[in-house]
Amino acid sequence: MISLATPTSWLAGYIADLPTPFDEDDEPDLDAFAALCERQIDAGASAIVVGETAGEMSTLTAAERLRLICCAVETAQGRARIIAGAGSNSTDRAIELTMRAERAGADAVLSVVPYYNKPMQEGMVAHFRAIAASTALPVILHDIPARTVRSLADETIALLAQSRKFAGLRDATGDASRPSRLRLLVPASFRLLSGDDRTAFGFIAGGGDGCISPVSNISPDMCRTIFSNLRQDRLQSARRLQRRLDGLATCLSNDVPSALKYALSLLGLMHPKTRLPIVELDEAAKAQVARALADFAAE
Repeated sequence: MISLATPTSWLAGYIADLPTPFDEDDEPDLDAFAALCERQIDAGASAIVVGETAGEMSTLTAAERLRLICCAVETAQGRARIIAGAGSNSTDRAIELTMRAERAGADAVLSVVPYYNKPMQEGMVAHFRAIAASTALPVILHDIPARTVRSLADETIALLAQSRKFAGLRDATGDASRPSRLRLLVPASFRLLSGDDRTAFGFIAGGGDGCISPVSNISPDMCRTIFSNLRQDRLQSARRLQRRLDGLATCLSNDVPSALKYALSLLGLMHPKTRLPIVELDEAAKAQVARALADFAAE
């Protein structure tokens, strides 16, 4: 577990949003999950995200989330930070999940804007402050209006960021210009991370600190190289690699997490099984993912 006093320099670069593998009995496949964790750590990942969007968090039980976090913590052995998805549209539920994640050894929690309820900005502030008050862990905000309907306003993020308990933002709005606005409003230590692979390049180039990324599950090495090139102002090299990644990133974003799971199954890393109401891809979509993966590998 990381202390709040510890600088969050690890909250940067490409951080994989890990899917949850399921076995034939619809139980989390912890062996496959541990292998996914190890693959990211071997590639030099500073952190990994467990039980969030790509992890089908809304259909995981509290016990399953706990098992996944414990598996990630045990696999990492301190070599990478573990960010646990602990969001809910119920504040009490989000607090419970956050406290469970802390007891399991997570290093931070990722907490999404409450979905379905459509809270006012004042309600979001109260929600996130209640979560932060329940834990010693850093809280990373998650703004993903395509799934929550309501978005965190820039002013709301700035207000929450005044507290050092809030370590950063996962911004899945697709607005690559947002870092340039938010950087003027939040402390330098507050991390701005894209949550959208399709616009992550522009987001990072515009002042962002990285991306919490589904596509990083496929090619963590390339994602790490793109980020390194951007940080070293080697824009031509970064763009060349990004062009290779673009088709695959777009293809995977069409059906999250089914497309990601199928791509990883083609690499022999997990079974593509999903949990209802998410279903596996149809044959046409599978062919599209296979082509995108083959084109990526051939370049």
